[in-house]
Amino acid sequence: MADVSVTFRVDFGPNCALGPGKIALLENIASTGSLSEAARRLKMSYRRAWLLLEDLNTSFQQSVAQMSVGGRGGGGASLTRFGTELIHSYRALEAHVRKRAQSAFPSDAVPADRPPRPHRSLAKRRPRRLKESRRHAR
Repeated sequence: MADVSVTFRVDFGPNCALGPGKIALLENIASTGSLSEAARRLKMSYRRAWLLLEDLNTSFQQSVAQMSVGGRGGGGASLTRFGTELIHSYRALEAHVRKRAQSAFPSDAVPADRPPRPHRSLAKRRPRRLKESRRHAR
């Protein structure tokens, strides 16, 4: 069986979710000490990164990161202990799910050797038009 990858999101409530994008943002903040550098590394706008971080900070009862205002030494961002625990918990669950996924499916569940189909976003699809006869039958 080929290596199986798993992508998932954990919903803590209707307005509180944690997935691969937010985890990657937190990991990059931890490694760079900067929200803007974390955004650059993830190829996202600073605004998008700021909104994701703000969402995380307001979704839980504890903040996941702290921002410091720029000045002589420059600004920065750092994770709280809770933010670091979220990363570790998410990655541990991800490893467990990935390991379980390796044995959850039949050993002959192997992808076909063919070129991937072109991906077409649902948002870009045009709505189907009714057939001419159905449109005039009303």
